[in-house]
Amino acid sequence: MWFRKLALFRLPAEQGMDFDALEQGMARHVFAPPTSLEWNSKGFVAPASHAPDRLVHPLLQNAALVTLKREEKVLPGSSIREALAARIADIEKREGRPVGRKEKRELKEQITDELLPRAITRVSAVRALIDLHTDWIMIDATGMRAEDTLSALREAMPQLPARLPHTRQSPVSVMTGWLASGEATGEFGLDSDAVMQSPGDDAATVRVSRQDLTTSEVRQHIDTGKVVVELGLIWRERIRFVLTEKLELKRLQFLDVLQEQASQAGDDAPALFDATAVLMLGELQQLVADLIDAMGGHMPCNANEKDDKGCK
Repeated sequence: MWFRKLALFRLPAEQGMDFDALEQGMARHVFAPPTSLEWNSKGFVAPASHAPDRLVHPLLQNAALVTLKREEKVLPGSSIREALAARIADIEKREGRPVGRKEKRELKEQITDELLPRAITRVSAVRALIDLHTDWIMIDATGMRAEDTLSALREAMPQLPARLPHTRQSPVSVMTGWLASGEATGEFGLDSDAVMQSPGDDAATVRVSRQDLTTSEVRQHIDTGKVVVELGLIWRERIRFVLTEKLELKRLQFLDVLQEQASQAGDDAPALFDATAVLMLGELQQLVADLIDAMGGHMPCNANEKDDKGCK
């Protein structure tokens, strides 16, 4: 249940969303396993096993949880190469002729189609919190997987106006300043991991892991011109994570105080699920608010930016 990653997408302030309409849209894109000739498939599933008919699982008054499931077939290249080599050897032996490049390509495609129905599958699910109280979509993924989840939501609700956040200060400048000063500001504290890079195309990278980030040895990398692109942080002694230059959170870890609080919140599995989800939502609301404040707040839109910037 606990998110392990976090990607943020901003909703226009006070615009609202019709969760019933979203559910109807998602019902047209429910998950179905890939067919024998498909490499993958994706679709929405019920987030909570105790509410199997609800694709949009309500949390409090203005928030909901949704889940996108994905199934991918895994066909090792070695299996294809082995089968192709055997097929080529058989043709050359039976027909006494070499197999040309075009024929090899056709044979490879044929073998792939033959093996695909028997390929092993890899199943994954990505959860997303839609919080209308704070105008955020919070996705338990980063990078392309987060974008893929947002795209699926837009297929269900084409007018979904979510955008990347756009802050007054960049995460790189804020993280670099924190590491240079040896302390984070506000509700954040430095943890023990950092990634620094030199500017430019041929960027030299320095990774620091499980070390004191306040030492002169670490700060000297900043003094020589490197900037911080990832930084381990602890928020209010409740959540540990690594912040990236894209304002994404990796290695998200809810600390023991929250885990214990959640374990006491419900008497059975359904109640525990809902209580944990509500608790996590509340913590992430505060964490994201503090994080945006640390970046100087949202960048105001001008008339030319409203369509393509995540500004407020």
